[in-house]
Amino acid sequence: MAQSIDVDLMAKHGYSIEQLMELAGLSVAASIASEYPKGRVILCIGPGNNGGDGLVAARHLCHFGYQPCLYYPVQPTKDLYKRLLLQCQSHGIAVVNDLADEVAKCDIVVDAIFGFSFKGTVRAPYDKVLSTLQGIGKPIVSIDVPSGWDVELGNSQGVGLCPDMLVSLTAPKLCAEHFAGRYHYLGGRFAPPDLARELGTPHYPGSSQCVRLL
Repeated sequence: MAQSIDVDLMAKHGYSIEQLMELAGLSVAASIASEYPKGRVILCIGPGNNGGDGLVAARHLCHFGYQPCLYYPVQPTKDLYKRLLLQCQSHGIAVVNDLADEVAKCDIVVDAIFGFSFKGTVRAPYDKVLSTLQGIGKPIVSIDVPSGWDVELGNSQGVGLCPDMLVSLTAPKLCAEHFAGRYHYLGGRFAPPDLARELGTPHYPGSSQCVRLL
């Protein structure tokens, strides 16, 4: 279901992956700004589309007055991700190497590692990333699906993160039923009216890019 939504948005409604990432990342940054005071944010970036959303969110957080940095252990060679990273660097957003040290200094952690397509076991180097982030005592914001979770079953393997905020994109995934954090937001305000009705998308207030569900 989750993958078919993106396929419909691109094949049927004419969106590009770049547009979807830009709007998704903006909604993540807007959700964070709705609940957390300005401060230091470390964004843990994965190798796929969830990571792309995180790169976009970092840029918008910078414009919103936060101090973002990136932990990006595996950087894809695909042109899309290289351009998103260059945009971050053009905003003075640093890529850091010591995750534990930066987490200790930050106020917020953004989990942009795995998305709804994650299956199986967590492999290196992300097994150590998740281990470092578990029990850190800092609020974690997960994009769409908390890393380590199955998109339908949730944290069925017990290795996933337990975020303080979940920002679902386009529509909440089934695993969101297992979310136990304080804030659940919906972002990605780009579904055409027919798709929004089909998904039961709630009303977005005014010009907001996100809406709080919990």
